[in-house]
Amino acid sequence: MKSAEIREAFLSFFEEKGHTRVASSSLIPGNDPTLLFTNAGMNQFKDCFLGLEKRAYTRATTSQKCVRAGGKHNDLENVGYTARHHTFFEMLGNFSFGDYFKRDAIHFAWEFLTGDKWLKLPKDKLWVTVYASDDEAYDIWTQQVGVPAERMVRIGDNKGAPYASDNFWAMGDTGPCGPCTEIFFDHGADVAGGPPGSPDEDGDRYIEIWNNVFMQFNRTADGVMHPLPAPSVDTGMGLERISAVLQHVHSNYEIDLFQKLLDAAAQAIGCSNDGQASLKVVADHIRSCGFLIADGVTPSNEGRGYVLRRIIRRACRHGNKLGAKGSFFYRIVAALVAEMGEAFPELKQQQAHIERVLKGEEEQFAKTLEQGLKILEQDLVGLKGKMIPGETLFKLYDTYGFPVDLTGDIARERGLTIDEAGFEREMEGQRERARSASAFGMDYNSLVKVDADTQFTGYVCTADQGQVVALFKAGEAVEQLDEGEEGVVVLSQTPFYAESGGQVGDCGFLAAAAARFDVRDTTKAGGAFLHHGIIGNGTLRVGDQVTAQVDATVRQATALNHSATHLLHSALRLVLGEHVQQKGSLVDSQRLRFDFSHFEAVTPAQLKALEDMVNGEIRKNSEVETEETDIDTAKAKGAAALFGEKYGETVRMLTMGGGFSVELCGGTHVSRTGDIGLFKIVSEGGVAAGVRRIEAVTGAAALAYLNGAEEQLKEAAALVKGSRDNLLDKLAGVLERNRQLEKELEQLKAKAASAAGNDLAGSAVEVKGVKVLAARLDGLDGKALLAMVDQLKNKLGSAVILLGGVQDDKVVLVAGVTQDLTARLKAGELMKQAAAAVGGKGGGRPDMAQGGGSDAAALDGALALAVGFAEQGL
Repeated sequence: MKSAEIREAFLSFFEEKGHTRVASSSLIPGNDPTLLFTNAGMNQFKDCFLGLEKRAYTRATTSQKCVRAGGKHNDLENVGYTARHHTFFEMLGNFSFGDYFKRDAIHFAWEFLTGDKWLKLPKDKLWVTVYASDDEAYDIWTQQVGVPAERMVRIGDNKGAPYASDNFWAMGDTGPCGPCTEIFFDHGADVAGGPPGSPDEDGDRYIEIWNNVFMQFNRTADGVMHPLPAPSVDTGMGLERISAVLQHVHSNYEIDLFQKLLDAAAQAIGCSNDGQASLKVVADHIRSCGFLIADGVTPSNEGRGYVLRRIIRRACRHGNKLGAKGSFFYRIVAALVAEMGEAFPELKQQQAHIERVLKGEEEQFAKTLEQGLKILEQDLVGLKGKMIPGETLFKLYDTYGFPVDLTGDIARERGLTIDEAGFEREMEGQRERARSASAFGMDYNSLVKVDADTQFTGYVCTADQGQVVALFKAGEAVEQLDEGEEGVVVLSQTPFYAESGGQVGDCGFLAAAAARFDVRDTTKAGGAFLHHGIIGNGTLRVGDQVTAQVDATVRQATALNHSATHLLHSALRLVLGEHVQQKGSLVDSQRLRFDFSHFEAVTPAQLKALEDMVNGEIRKNSEVETEETDIDTAKAKGAAALFGEKYGETVRMLTMGGGFSVELCGGTHVSRTGDIGLFKIVSEGGVAAGVRRIEAVTGAAALAYLNGAEEQLKEAAALVKGSRDNLLDKLAGVLERNRQLEKELEQLKAKAASAAGNDLAGSAVEVKGVKVLAARLDGLDGKALLAMVDQLKNKLGSAVILLGGVQDDKVVLVAGVTQDLTARLKAGELMKQAAAAVGGKGGGRPDMAQGGGSDAAALDGALALAVGFAEQGL
């Protein structure tokens, strides 16, 4: 079976078993700061398992795209060198949220793997592991399914602590957890390796293909296991692993999913496809890079963007090892789209964008490699001994993406060695820091959990009545909040909008018979709306009836900005092109911020076109139409959906300008586009590679912005004794006069330098027949000092010259050596010593060098180094 057929068979099987097919979530986890990337099928259902979210189904099945290339789950360094490690993989999963449990989960797995209608794996090739004390699962396998005891393995706490086991799963140090049972496939006696639980279990003979996790406990901070009221099931099967089994190969890189990618990689690089590890790296990395970029990640120096940059550069390095010339990696995207674009349409939609990002990053990496070589050269100058230290190797690798093996080649050419052990220590330190930074850092039992859902009435009103259904103080449920106490109020219904989709939460107040609660922010936990704030006076109790009053002025200003954001999104696609995709937004009462994919600065003419187009729609004053429908109907009508955003069974579709803008959005908006009044862009700039940001204001804020600009215009005109009508002419005259004065000043400086040079020449001292001149000249810039050094060389003949001075509290240094002496004395080496003495850096050619520093008090001492430098070298 081909991989695509296996994927479809799995999803179809579980649909027949009453599961809802759910699309893969984004690789960027939604509202989950504990994860760097989506790394398992259960990630998008975490809130369901925690009881924070209820969905319209209790059984689900997915084919989830996953990345493990950073943080706690990091397979990066193994990729290409083992049969089954990947940065990107697909996890086929089935889930039960308080519905079926162990019996059904085990029977489902066995039926799909061995059933004649499905995968038809030979039963005698399958081994099963269970947690040592999970007798229930063991009995189901042996007594109901019929797996013989000799192929059953109990795995206890084999990781050094209670419940620390290959067969016990936990979401974190606290929260849902439970035993798991795994299914292994036996490749046969001709493959090395022993069964699970044996000393040689890490061989390739027995391969795990299925994992059933039974979430039946809630572990609290004291380590106690409390039975969950609604035990759940989380299972997963790696698509690449099961494909290898069904296609009778031992390496995932031999399956159909990889064959065309390997061929495309070889063609792009210009090498043969002979199973090289480096070619496997490139084929693997194009998958993770392509999917990460499609989901909105862009290369950067931190967070997810940094991991993406490392993966791209690792692919480029391995391509270079195979002989690649110039940019090649982006050329493989088309093969990736052809192979996986049917199952994941976002690849097709984003193909051009992915190619541009990769090509730009490859070109940047080529420059970085050149820079890394320069840094290495500098470090080698000051090297003590014959070994390049591990710290240097790691700095070049981590900061500049410089391959350690390339550093080793350069070392060998110079008769040096490299400290590989030291480099590995630095690498392990980085891995440990990454593991610590990415570990689940919260106590899941401390999260606010509310069983009741809040009915939102804010689309039609800003004031309403509601009943207090829950109160929280410091995360703990309480029966009342007293005056001055901060807390969270949950109502049966509310007009307060909860932060979502880029729109900030509402503020306002809740008024009860004997209390007032000032709402500072509103958020969501599952279906409950959380009003965050403080009791202004009185006491608020669970069960109280309250009047909920949103700050209508703030809400209206926010609505203007939110509606304008929709118009801007459509205008961007019309003005810049269909490649524009939303990459984030923030909407509050002050302004709107919109991030979008685009690879160059938006020109002034384009910005004007955007403003004109949005304001044109505002002037049309068309009605803003809202419709509740299902996701497929909305997409059929052309509604734009933010990829990676979670949408329910029913979505809210917003239409503006009779179809000018059609988007899915749960935010609050104006009734007619004319309500926005005015739209004005205040800034445009880059925030990451391939991502731009526009900030704009609307309504009264836009008018205030224009009035402020008008005042500045008047003040500028007054400064040049002009008016608004002739301001440009006046400014042109001022600039021209300034240019003339700068030219005259340069001429005067040149004359002064010439005169000073004549005076300085006579103060040179003679060292072993060579004239050495060191002088302090404050107030001159580097350009003037360079000109003076050239002049002094001509006057002195054979000479070493060091000039320095203080300008704007900074030390400026210039060194020069006449051509006849550069074989013995180099200006660059003199400059390094002098610049270091003033707390700075410097360097240059043998005959001329520049530098500087910040320690002005040390300048005279730095100049005094010139004589000793000459004596030592002559």
